[in-house]
Amino acid sequence: MPATTSSSSPARIRRIGLFGGSFDPVHVGHRQLAECALAQLGLDELRWVVAGQPWQKERARELAPAADRAAMVALAIADEPRFRLERCELDRSGPSYTIDTVDQLQARPDAAGAQWFLLLGQDQYANLATWHRWPELLQRVELAVAARDGQPPRTSAALAAVPHRLSVLAMPPVAVSSTALRTALQGGASARSLVPDRLAAAVAQYVERRGLYHSTPARPG
Repeated sequence: MPATTSSSSPARIRRIGLFGGSFDPVHVGHRQLAECALAQLGLDELRWVVAGQPWQKERARELAPAADRAAMVALAIADEPRFRLERCELDRSGPSYTIDTVDQLQARPDAAGAQWFLLLGQDQYANLATWHRWPELLQRVELAVAARDGQPPRTSAALAAVPHRLSVLAMPPVAVSSTALRTALQGGASARSLVPDRLAAAVAQYVERRGLYHSTPARPG
């Protein structure tokens, strides 16, 4: 009996991005970085991980309630099917360490065989060696860092000494930050600049309905 050969091709490896942050509030810069990641990394999905208790910001200022931050992200990503709101840090007690989130997500049955990318801004990349269990994190994900002003991302000597996978995302400059938005909103400015035009109304209406960022002075963070 003649031998047979299989014509089936190997299963395609799913590419999953993780985009974590306090998103307090979510804004156009977050959305633009996420869209760049989809296009440049060829992601099948990007999970927006809303931090429950960001350990590096615990002493800097009080965050808006987690439920509100998650609701704003849900509104800001509603039109892109590859974006997904990830609530695991909101449902987990204690400080929101990224390595714990990676542990949890990669243990799920639907994560088998996937390739994982962690989106970072320049400041996060520079400070990564201060993160909880950061050497292990480098073994579990590929870093995807947004280039600032067309310059290659810079990092600490400690991180540079440890081999790690790195993709650099080309991203146009965005003159917006959550700190600046909180300050503007506290001063009575409109929330319409939070996200791209097609979604701004929904997020702005949510901010105004909930009275977010108006009761106390914003502090840097």
